[in-house]
Amino acid sequence: MMELTPMLDLHSRKPLYVQLYSFIKQEIETGKLPPYSKLPSKRKLSRHLQVSQNTIEAAYEQLVAEGYIEGISRKGYFVCKIEQSFRNLKESVIYIKEKSYKNNFAFDFTQTGVDYYSFPFTVFRKISNDILRDENKDLLRIGHPQGEYDLREAIALYLYKSRGVRASPSQIIIGSGTPTLIRLLFRLVKGSLYAVEDPGYHRRLVTFEKGNANVRLIALDDDGIMISKLEDSDADIAFVTPSHQFPCGMIMSISRRKQLLNWAQKKDGRYIVEDDYDSEFRYSGKPIPALQSLDSQEKVIYMGTFSKALLPSLRISYMVLPQPLIENFHKNHFSFVQSVSRLDQEIIKRFMQEGYWEKHINKMRVVYRKKRDGLIAAISTYFPDSVEVIGLNSGLHFLMQPNNGMSEQELIESAAKYSIKVYPVSEYGQNNNQTVLLGFAVLSEKEIHTAIQLLAKAWMG
Repeated sequence: MMELTPMLDLHSRKPLYVQLYSFIKQEIETGKLPPYSKLPSKRKLSRHLQVSQNTIEAAYEQLVAEGYIEGISRKGYFVCKIEQSFRNLKESVIYIKEKSYKNNFAFDFTQTGVDYYSFPFTVFRKISNDILRDENKDLLRIGHPQGEYDLREAIALYLYKSRGVRASPSQIIIGSGTPTLIRLLFRLVKGSLYAVEDPGYHRRLVTFEKGNANVRLIALDDDGIMISKLEDSDADIAFVTPSHQFPCGMIMSISRRKQLLNWAQKKDGRYIVEDDYDSEFRYSGKPIPALQSLDSQEKVIYMGTFSKALLPSLRISYMVLPQPLIENFHKNHFSFVQSVSRLDQEIIKRFMQEGYWEKHINKMRVVYRKKRDGLIAAISTYFPDSVEVIGLNSGLHFLMQPNNGMSEQELIESAAKYSIKVYPVSEYGQNNNQTVLLGFAVLSEKEIHTAIQLLAKAWMG
């Protein structure tokens, strides 16, 4: 039996028994107290340290509870055998420097943000306060797997009025972002071959989830996805962004939409996933109805989101399923736990029902049109003869090709020297190009003008 000599601090806020417990625990973990060693009796250690037996007993009881020592009747307390890997756990932990999420650029042409100064904070605060004051206990429970019916009803009404989409609330499923809903969709159309636009927004996610062997990359022309290439692919499911192709920006013509629907109708099990992510913002020409509104054979899966028009951090998206797929969901996946909080759903429901959503959309069309026009004007001023702009008739971004001989990476690095962040197109499949992506929702009109002036210095000298 050995003596224990911890340095107990009588003036510390930490209780004496905790100090003693920590000391013995460390001695065991570092191997200084080997397995099966007998500890001093409570009475002997009490006299040695000049503390009460209650202090010793409390420390020993905690060590017994955690499995560091064991008490044997009439024999005393003994050190347990602790596995080496557990004993050295603290030493084996690897601390990895976390990647910074902070944006240090003065001007960020991101395509994922919104105009933060236009967000209706006052309205959101009022609705949130009203909801929380109501003491609605239902909000504390897990809700319907498809999302709250009243919100789905509001979405269905809005989609019919704004996009011609024909859907009952029972066909709509709400989820925390488009990727979440796409992963659910994969379970409903299991075993399919998937076609994605190349370049395109869905290429990375679909390939990551389903593997290269199950994904077909379909080239684009000026009207969008090429039907002849799609026909040759043997794909069953086609992902498209017809209202504003991402990232190239073209709007799928009505004739191409009808060709795409004809492709889907030729074979059972074929579906089109229409991601209508920023259809609210169109700046020229007559509105083109959603693909789903032209579908008479239930071949289109319509997807939309509140991220682009309201705020990205809300993470509320929705999809409208054809009858066979919603029946599949009800039969096989109704245990799906809704991924959006009922509180957020209630806020958005009230926001839509009380007319704030349409007012906000109308306001943001004006705001974003002014920003887009200001960006085009600045480009015309500072790049008068040496730039091509692609996809500027809709959405919250377009592509810019300076035609100065720089590669995509050189354009990005040169812009960064002036504290400007522009985005690569190659991430979405288009390689070896001299084009970058510019989003204009976040920056103010003044910032846009200044940033383009600096880009001219970065890229044109």
